[in-house]
Amino acid sequence: MSPQEAITAAMRTALTGTGALSTPVNGVFDAPPQRAVRPYLLVDEAMLTDWSTKDQDGREVRTSVLVRDAGPARQRVRALAADVEAAIAAIPAALGGGWRIVSRVLVRTRVVDEGASGVTAVVEHRVRMLRGG
Repeated sequence: MSPQEAITAAMRTALTGTGALSTPVNGVFDAPPQRAVRPYLLVDEAMLTDWSTKDQDGREVRTSVLVRDAGPARQRVRALAADVEAAIAAIPAALGGGWRIVSRVLVRTRVVDEGASGVTAVVEHRVRMLRGG
């Protein structure tokens, strides 16, 4: 399993697990959906860079989850963004394919007004992973 697949699968599992989000969402997607009704989550494509050691493969991964919501009010999108932060923080260290998380840091959470279509919260993390030997 590639590091991209390992972290993406772990994020999807964390975000779709029962009780992970205080407010129900209408799906967790890997690509912008054609007909999803807001609110929904979009797991953006991760950016990976080498973080290997002398004897282990490693990656530093920058992840983004977009919380897409309808309407101008920001209370629900902020609550969902906090739930996303908590879900990512709770991902178990052991991932598939021998990968394990050694650190994760919330980089930022930002709410962006989209005008008439609604609001989006962008939740970004930095995750460092190593593949065990």
